Amino acid sequence: MSIKLPTPIADYVAANARLDADAMLRPFAADAVFVDNGKRFEGSEQIRALFEREVIAVKAVFAPDAIRHEAGRVVVEGPAHGDFPGSPLRFTYRFTLDGDAIAALEVTI
Repeated sequence: MSIKLPTPIADYVAANARLDADAMLRPFAADAVFVDNGKRFEGSEQIRALFEREVIAVKAVFAPDAIRHEAGRVVVEGPAHGDFPGSPLRFTYRFTLDGDAIAALEVTI
């Protein structure tokens, strides 16, 4: 299923599919906040370390299949496949956009 994602989200998802940490980080604002199952990461350096440890290392690729708008955020859902226990797992990504940048992202299972 193909869904239309806002440009910064589409860029992030495309970079994730290539497992390209630099490109995954590009759509984020420099002071972005990423909350991964309750753990908070702030700024480019912490988010990059998260990507390298939790995404690239286990080849976790998110495949969004649903989108909705909720309380000012773009909510995207879908499975992630990779070399991690329970793969594939279904995730919910809650993006807060600021112009053409991702200002915040909260990921939950």
